[in-house]
Amino acid sequence: MTAGEASTTADASTMADTPSPKPVSVLFVCLGNIGRSTMAEGVFQSLTQPPAGPSHPLISHIDSCGTGAYHVGDGPDSRTMSTLKDHGITTYRHRARKFHTKDFSEFDYILAMDDDNLEDLLALRAREVKRRKADEGVGTVMLFGAFGGKTRKGGRGEEVQDPYYGGRDGFETAYEQSVRFSRAFVEGLEKGEL
Repeated sequence: MTAGEASTTADASTMADTPSPKPVSVLFVCLGNIGRSTMAEGVFQSLTQPPAGPSHPLISHIDSCGTGAYHVGDGPDSRTMSTLKDHGITTYRHRARKFHTKDFSEFDYILAMDDDNLEDLLALRAREVKRRKADEGVGTVMLFGAFGGKTRKGGRGEEVQDPYYGGRDGFETAYEQSVRFSRAFVEGLEKGEL
């Protein structure tokens, strides 16, 4: 037996004694659910549930939605889809929907794209906790940019700016951020930090 084999055996026996963490569900939220949140969902899906490979064992369900109902039923912005396609993500499909309070029960992590989305979601969460008279079972709301983002003044993470009214470069920036934040989020799960 080589040193590498001994190490693998020891790692496997240690892992058998450690309870497996429960897989989590993740919801990405922006304003209209056709740009940033769909970009994040598409990227996160490609990293954790690739069509040609096994799904990540710590991720159970992924979705996205908007705080507004402006685009309900619409597909993602064509610039979102072309950016994803340019990076090899060709199987992503979605129809826009509005956030609903049941999402607090269905998702473990609800990740906002910017401060406005975050504040809206935190207010909705506070009402839901008050209505239930309990915090347990209500999804955790966070800024997506808290994972792998640059810390801004006041300690908050990086925002994913809305590229809707700009050019294609804004969608490329949202893609880059989504990759960086998604990898950092998964790393946090794997390390047991979340």
